[in-house]
Amino acid sequence: MWRRHVQPTKTQRSRASVPVVPALQKILAEFHAAAGNPQSGFVFAGARNRKPLDLDTFARRYVEPVLAASNQKWRWWHPFRRGLATNLHRLGVDDKTIQTILRHSSVHTTREIYIKGVGSDAIAAMERLEAAMKVQSGRPN
Repeated sequence: MWRRHVQPTKTQRSRASVPVVPALQKILAEFHAAAGNPQSGFVFAGARNRKPLDLDTFARRYVEPVLAASNQKWRWWHPFRRGLATNLHRLGVDDKTIQTILRHSSVHTTREIYIKGVGSDAIAAMERLEAAMKVQSGRPN
């Protein structure tokens, strides 16, 4: 689904199931119940026509108001996906698993475009290196 056009996925990998944690499963069930929207084969479908909602429309109707209530701004889907990849990486999830979650055909795309460096991580890494060098030289920390 892209800009209200339903079309086949680009790759076989894109057709795989999406891992859904229990907390998200509960949120989706509540969303479907509140919208009077039984499963139609699409995660977000219109209540009347059961056709998929355009993701930009979905973001304007549902995501933006929730974030605005906590003084945050929605930055759209690509930054959302980059944030997901970066946060999973910071949690220690390996790049191949992140690639699978984001449905990239190449781990190179995941690494080079989606996983972003975080300044505080670089500082922490250098502090760990400094501590390791002190231990190796026999100097106390």
